[in-house]
Amino acid sequence: MVYNLGQSTSIFNTFLGELRDCTVQTDPMRFRRNLERVAEVLAYELSKHLDYQTELVTTPLGEAEVSTLKQQPVLATILRAGLPMHQGLLNYFDRAESAFVSAYRKHTTAEDFDIHVEYLASPSIDGKTLIISDPMLATGSSMVMVYKALLKQGKPSKIHIVSAIAAPEAIEFVKKHLPDTACIWVGAIDKELTAQSYIVPGLGDAGDLAYGVKC
Repeated sequence: MVYNLGQSTSIFNTFLGELRDCTVQTDPMRFRRNLERVAEVLAYELSKHLDYQTELVTTPLGEAEVSTLKQQPVLATILRAGLPMHQGLLNYFDRAESAFVSAYRKHTTAEDFDIHVEYLASPSIDGKTLIISDPMLATGSSMVMVYKALLKQGKPSKIHIVSAIAAPEAIEFVKKHLPDTACIWVGAIDKELTAQSYIVPGLGDAGDLAYGVKC
């Protein structure tokens, strides 16, 4: 299932618009905060699809029934670009455990590349809800490689993919290689993917915009 929040009219599109705006992008702190905001809204919408239980809490004046998560998810992200979105998710799922994966493109030509996973730090994900975030879902290759790498830590009961912007090719690739029950949450789906696998209009290199141009 794919959920595209950008199709609705809400303040969410203001955050997404600022992420894309090259004049606003000159402020790295605001860029990171907008990625965080996008993830917060996606986290809220995603939370409606999790399992809850009823608990009784004591207030200063009595008792109240509240719905709480049956199980905390595991939040995984792809370094380094995914860190602001990870923080946005963590703001909502603030008791969740975290996983971090380093994945990058190693180009063989200007247009061809392989995905390499260098580093993984993760708790057990066996039987848990796994939420993987990455700002840009261009080809989907990195996301699938990261998912497969995380399977060393167990088999999750449910998978959610969270991205700010995605290409249709990536969505189809992820749907093909992840379980049928996986859900994909995006802020927007852009129609064009260049020969170099960059999303157009997209927003540029999220990692560089958030943390500086890498050498």
